[in-house]
Amino acid sequence: MARHHTLPAGAQANSTEAEKVCELVQSAGQLNLKNKPGPQMARLIHSIFGVEAVAIFDGDLNEIYESGSWFPGLEDTIRSIFIFETVRDDPETGLVRRVLRVRDLPIGAMLLRGETSDLAATNIASLVSITFDRYHALASELRMEEARKTEELRTTVLDSLAHAYKTPLTAIQAASSGLQEMGHLTPAQSGLVALISEQAELLNRLTNRLLRTARLEKQSLHSEPVAIAPLIEDVVAGAQEQLAGIAVEVVLASDDLIIVADRSLLQTMLAQFVDNAGKFAASGSAVTIRAADLCGEVLFSVHNLGPAIPAEDHERIFERFFRSAPQHHAPGTGIGLSVARRAAQAHGGRVWVTSDEIHGTTFFASLPAMPSGSQP
Repeated sequence: MARHHTLPAGAQANSTEAEKVCELVQSAGQLNLKNKPGPQMARLIHSIFGVEAVAIFDGDLNEIYESGSWFPGLEDTIRSIFIFETVRDDPETGLVRRVLRVRDLPIGAMLLRGETSDLAATNIASLVSITFDRYHALASELRMEEARKTEELRTTVLDSLAHAYKTPLTAIQAASSGLQEMGHLTPAQSGLVALISEQAELLNRLTNRLLRTARLEKQSLHSEPVAIAPLIEDVVAGAQEQLAGIAVEVVLASDDLIIVADRSLLQTMLAQFVDNAGKFAASGSAVTIRAADLCGEVLFSVHNLGPAIPAEDHERIFERFFRSAPQHHAPGTGIGLSVARRAAQAHGGRVWVTSDEIHGTTFFASLPAMPSGSQP
């Protein structure tokens, strides 16, 4: 004869709640986490566990999700659970309070009204916490991916535009040179031709910077041993216009100082520092360029006396298109220093600036003397 075993009432209840928890786990695992999980989790808990009402607070999004009928003042009640980390069951009112945690860090709160065991409520809160954590992690990944795609698109557009500008710029520069060589121009005509040449050269420099920016973002480097002294000589020679009437002092720790780097990008970085120093150097002052080998890194610096850069702009000045207040009165595009920073970062280095009214402004760049994995 077959024997039938009947579970005690408490055991049956525990078994039923365990099944409901398993159902919630399965349902939560099927949620589309591209949408906020809070409203979906509140409805699932309400439906599966048969409680009277569910409220969930997401501390990261500062949002409350409800299912069922709630009393006035719910918002203050559930926020206080989160703020004061209140975990309590109240048999008289049927309210169950839980703090949502991820790795002991409170991220939200849950409030249930209805009959639920302590263990089931704790399991539900844990599952909601895990689901919220998964959602926020995925949302962060999606934002990063979107930012990467946007950056790639912007880089492609910059690269295309810069290349597209090259052809008409070359034609304008050639035509301007041709007019000057023809001669027989009136003073007014000569002035206009000179203006065309000057502005075309300015556009050409800007186009080259855009191309270098795109090249940096594609991380295309050609590393080779670069002698620092001739490099600085080339930078100074190319900045004669910006340094007109300004004394230049070059201080090298060693005449045979060498760094393994992309020479073109390194020259661009230093040229930007020197260009800035020349623009803002006080009349009659000097620009000092230094280079030294310190603990396996080459430290470059370019110093000038002139208007100080506000302390709050010391980081932002390296952002693309940002121009600090003292720069607004000088010609420029706000691109050069961002290119300088990217050039340093592409080599595994960094840039920074110090500036005040007494000591002047100094731009620094610290780059590894030998890139990781390179052979001496």
